[in-house]
Amino acid sequence: MSERLEDIAEAMVAPGQGILAADESTGTIKKRFDQIDTENTEDNRRDYREMLFRADAAMKDHISGVILFDETLRQKAADGTPLVELIRKAGAVPGIKVDKGAKPMAGFPGETVTEGLDGLRERLEEYYELGARFAKWRAVIDISEDDGLPSSTCIQANAHALARYAALCQEAGIVPIVEPEVLMDGAAASHDIETCYEVTEWTLNTVFAELFQMDVMLEGIILKPNMIVPGKNAAFQAAPEEVAELTLRCLRSTVPAAVPGIAFLSGGQSDELATEHLNLMNASGDLPWKLTFSYGRALQQSALKAWGGKPENVAAGQAAFAHRARMNGLAAKGEWSKDLETA
Repeated sequence: MSERLEDIAEAMVAPGQGILAADESTGTIKKRFDQIDTENTEDNRRDYREMLFRADAAMKDHISGVILFDETLRQKAADGTPLVELIRKAGAVPGIKVDKGAKPMAGFPGETVTEGLDGLRERLEEYYELGARFAKWRAVIDISEDDGLPSSTCIQANAHALARYAALCQEAGIVPIVEPEVLMDGAAASHDIETCYEVTEWTLNTVFAELFQMDVMLEGIILKPNMIVPGKNAAFQAAPEEVAELTLRCLRSTVPAAVPGIAFLSGGQSDELATEHLNLMNASGDLPWKLTFSYGRALQQSALKAWGGKPENVAAGQAAFAHRARMNGLAAKGEWSKDLETA
């Protein structure tokens, strides 16, 4: 594959394909494993990820890239094959999560700023040598109307960090996934869909202004935003058609056409609802960028349950993963329907 940033970015949003977010930290994967009574050991984490990466029907047809955690990027499969090689052989692009997490923002109670810029240039050089060709950095924006959140300081600080990260990635020959997430499941999560629209529009405008200031080449990035949805505790939940309409309206008003693709996060939506929202947007007609998925839990949850930490259930786990990957691949082309979920 071409090493040009533009070509890697285009490959990551190939038609009918999307990105598997398998970058759960050791602590986060423990929570997933606790659900299936599986011990959180390095071997179990490897076996679980290997199961996904060897699911040929899913990986070759519907997965264009995989976001990895540092440990996973360095791991080898049970037979000694580097996991990065399994991803490459499936035709997908290996990627790496590089941020150090959202930390409390001094002087701004309830808000966070993502850290990890110190030493990032050197880490990116090593990750490139290990095979990563894209990276991910997540900024977290919470809404709490009673507390006046978010503040402009929080949005500005996170947008600036995202832009500095993106510039360092491109310097290293790595495509940055720019992920500003306006939470639907934060501390309050009671905001309506109009508030989500306003905060997301504000956030995206700020992010692109900072990317411009840092001279980031937009043709060599992927945007990973939230959809426009109400908080999970909101009095009224929106119809899928409204979510799709408002999300597209927000993106059209903020995202330059030079960006090759937008890979949505699922952000707490159910598996099927995340698929339905993506499908409705792609079925709406021509768009200036490709719209696809970059899901973690919404791609993996059914596979995790089917696997259950047992070697004899690997085929069942792979089948569950293949189904969700296929459903989202169809949604990325606007060709999904509810009937296909049970076909």
